[in-house]
Amino acid sequence: MAESPAARIWIGRAVFLALATAVIFIQLLPLDTAPPSWAAPDLLLAISLAWVARRPEFLPFIVVFAVFLLTDLLFQRPPGLWAALVVVLTETVRSRSRGLRNVPLALEWGTVAFGIVAITLVNRLVLAIMLTPQAPLTLTLIQMVMTIMIYPVVVLVAQVLFGLTRPAPGQVDSLGHRL
Repeated sequence: MAESPAARIWIGRAVFLALATAVIFIQLLPLDTAPPSWAAPDLLLAISLAWVARRPEFLPFIVVFAVFLLTDLLFQRPPGLWAALVVVLTETVRSRSRGLRNVPLALEWGTVAFGIVAITLVNRLVLAIMLTPQAPLTLTLIQMVMTIMIYPVVVLVAQVLFGLTRPAPGQVDSLGHRL
């Protein structure tokens, strides 16, 4: 039986929320008590950007804000700062998603990378202005670079495992609205 477009949207949202829950849960596990000498990529940010760039209708901004506000609270970051920056980035990528539909992955990757660099630097700047304790600059830069490098892998996994592809030019939903 064929899936309706509305069901596909809700399935896409549910898959994102399941992945977000799994990533948050794994990051909260106390696997190592020693201070890290390197920073893992922000996998949740990469997943969110892949979802918004590929299928913006799957991920409304309120879901992005809620998930990242939850991570701010759980990871004891300043509440709302990272969530707001991620919402600004995802909405920027969402507004460009129609233009990113026909470009190669390298250009999409470059657009996302520029956004990741921008929000990372703005986050550091705001925290420095507010005199908030921060992680060392090298750890922040390592995490930023690792997040940028993992983005194509996230896109590939999302496409292969979850069928997260870009809509074809001219594709419409069941109500005749362009995707």
